[in-house]
Amino acid sequence: MHVEVLPARPGAVEPWPDWVDPALVAGYGARGITRPWAHQVRGLAALAQGRHLALATPTGSGKSLVAWAAAVSAIRAHTVSGRISRLTHRPTTIYLSPTKALAADQLAGLTGLLEAAGIRDVRAVTVDGDTPVAERDWARDWADLVLTNPDLLHFSLLPRASRWARLLRGLRYVVVDEMHSYRGMTGAHVSLVLRRLLRLAAHYGASPQVIVASATAANPGPTAARLIGVPADRVTAVTTGTSPVGQRTVVLWQPPPVDAPADTGNTGGTGGTDGPDGPGGPAGPDGPAGPDGTDGTDGTGNPAAEEAGPRRSTLVEAADLLAELVGRGRRALVFTRSRIGAETIATLTREYVERRGGNPASVAAYRGGYLPEERRALERGLRGGGLLGVATTNALELGVDITGLDAVVIAGWPGTHASFWQQAGRAGRAGAEGLTVLIASENPLDAYLVHHPEAVFSSGVELSTFDPQNPHVLAPHLCAAAAELPLTEADLTWFAPAEPAPPTRAAGTPDPAGAQATLRALLAELVARGLLRARPKGWYWNYDRPESPTSLTDLRGGGGAAVSVVEAATGRMIGTVDAARADAAVHAGAVYVHQGATFEVLSYTGDVAVVEPSNAPHRTRPHTHTRVRVGGVSAERSCGPVTWQHGPVEVTTQVTGFDRRRVPQLDLIGSYTLDLPERTLHTMSTWWTVPAETLAEAGVGAASLPGALHAAEHAQIALLGLVATCDRWDLGGLSTSLHEHTFAPTVFVHDAFPGGSGFARRGFDAARDWIAATLAAVRDCPCSGGCPLCIQSPKCGNGNSPLDKSGAVRVLTFLAGSFG
Repeated sequence: MHVEVLPARPGAVEPWPDWVDPALVAGYGARGITRPWAHQVRGLAALAQGRHLALATPTGSGKSLVAWAAAVSAIRAHTVSGRISRLTHRPTTIYLSPTKALAADQLAGLTGLLEAAGIRDVRAVTVDGDTPVAERDWARDWADLVLTNPDLLHFSLLPRASRWARLLRGLRYVVVDEMHSYRGMTGAHVSLVLRRLLRLAAHYGASPQVIVASATAANPGPTAARLIGVPADRVTAVTTGTSPVGQRTVVLWQPPPVDAPADTGNTGGTGGTDGPDGPGGPAGPDGPAGPDGTDGTDGTGNPAAEEAGPRRSTLVEAADLLAELVGRGRRALVFTRSRIGAETIATLTREYVERRGGNPASVAAYRGGYLPEERRALERGLRGGGLLGVATTNALELGVDITGLDAVVIAGWPGTHASFWQQAGRAGRAGAEGLTVLIASENPLDAYLVHHPEAVFSSGVELSTFDPQNPHVLAPHLCAAAAELPLTEADLTWFAPAEPAPPTRAAGTPDPAGAQATLRALLAELVARGLLRARPKGWYWNYDRPESPTSLTDLRGGGGAAVSVVEAATGRMIGTVDAARADAAVHAGAVYVHQGATFEVLSYTGDVAVVEPSNAPHRTRPHTHTRVRVGGVSAERSCGPVTWQHGPVEVTTQVTGFDRRRVPQLDLIGSYTLDLPERTLHTMSTWWTVPAETLAEAGVGAASLPGALHAAEHAQIALLGLVATCDRWDLGGLSTSLHEHTFAPTVFVHDAFPGGSGFARRGFDAARDWIAATLAAVRDCPCSGGCPLCIQSPKCGNGNSPLDKSGAVRVLTFLAGSFG
């Protein structure tokens, strides 16, 4: 549909600062880096001035050099400083990564650098949930640089701070990599974990500088300041990259009609999407993603899409392109939105490669839920070149340096511009040329983007939206902080510093209660609930409680411990499934796929799903039921007869059954009922209402109203990503012709995380632009009656029924006109 050529750019270098350790400079020289890029020198200069640093330069521009040059130089200066060194603590550094793969990759690069420099007195290790106890003990006693993740900080290091006292006393730098990945609820959680870390470091006498890095961050200085809880004027932002960039070609691609000739001869699809490779909220009709083992396409032959022509599955198209690249000896990644998608693409690609006489072992899948040893083996294959083609979820999006990667295929818009450019940046690193192909999947946002390339190439990356003052997030962190070290009056500034209102609040709208007042009220509530105890000197954790304070929250929003998938005959653990997705993913009778192997779920309890190998020629798709109860209205706007509101809601969902669908055409085999409990989500929503008689005057009568509202809801959820840092898997929704609270036709779009994540609020604030983009996507779609490119949702629990495209166009046109 469109080809964009991004030109090459030369690099600019400057001399090393004189305070960088000479041995380290020699080590970089041995690895071909004789002088740093100019932006790296600017970052090092900011650190030398004692400032926090936000380093937001393009992918492959060497951001890690700034962190390691500063950290290793500090350690080496202490090591060789003679007697005076005995008066100070040996400097240490904590590096935080959003994924284990990225931390392992960074350690490999750092270890190679230290070896090249001949430096043997700097000790660097990774510590995460997979680290054996003996290695973790060694890290506590001896490590200078600890590479870990926010989860390890929250669950292990901070609650046992006294055991990590040596590391905390000497803490000189905290490195936060891939800042843009910390958005929404996860961003709020990580922000509070960082504030807890900095508070404890101060207690032990340290005052670390924070280095925040991202290749795709908007407004990086203020965002980094909000993340770590300091005034924006204490952060220096370096945003202009000076490293060389090779020519990059970006292709926007739409799968051809199914009757078009194809090299593989395959048509039809084998599986849909289940959202990002991470936790989501409870499943619902239009809640977060459907799970592993489910299909996300309509599969009903949808006659409404005939005019546009049924097209090949995005996953089949991606597998075909990956097989072509591998067959030509090119190294490539395919990014897909779901775990089942990664497994399906890898399986199909291996078949295509073998059919063409190639080596199928050169292709693999990579996703969350694998066991640690599987992940490490795949990462070695990627770095060593044993794997040419890998189908992956966003688990490999962040930062992992895969030298020599030629191409990236993105199977479906990844949700944000930030993620798109992160994934595209995997190809053509280190100044080499690269190719990126974005294949449109069957959802309206993808269709909009491939037909409007300016929305891809002329739009900047999104602001990172997160609110550390969200009481649902803040409360459990206050409990954890009080258990780590009793909270005092002076400590309150760590958790409610003076800062601008976050993007989750309308521009210019002050916090009505004030952050400090809100914090005190929250502490009083925690005392009243028996979680904290108030004493003259501060607030203490109530140790009579049966639970640990860290168990009160989940940083990733998964809603509980992962469910283990266990093989019945052997007791072998095959993988894991996030708790929030388990009801829909591993219910009895579900199909679970792992590295191409297919299993059927025999039973599912609270924390274990028992499976057996199966060659069943079908996949499963859950049915869900949802209802929404309004808990209040925090913001309201009237646009003529249309009322927009925002406030707290209670979303109750239940997986009620599932379909079996035969692959590859996904014909319905049968439907089955399930008896699973209800799940309740307390969150924030934006909704609009219009009197039924007003819609009738606009041409949407009672007969077409349910389908029109349902179709508009699907499209609104899909298009909110154009005005907020989110995608449809961060959201849920409900449409109804008569709601019990509003007594009128109503469409809800809600955040898919407890307490809300700010995305629905952004929709309320930018409603005009949101509705305009939604109307354009639905109206401009070439189908006559609705199709997966405009109003169908890949995660609709009601089987995309009823849907009325013409009614949705009339509803959206009316909404757009109501703004005046």
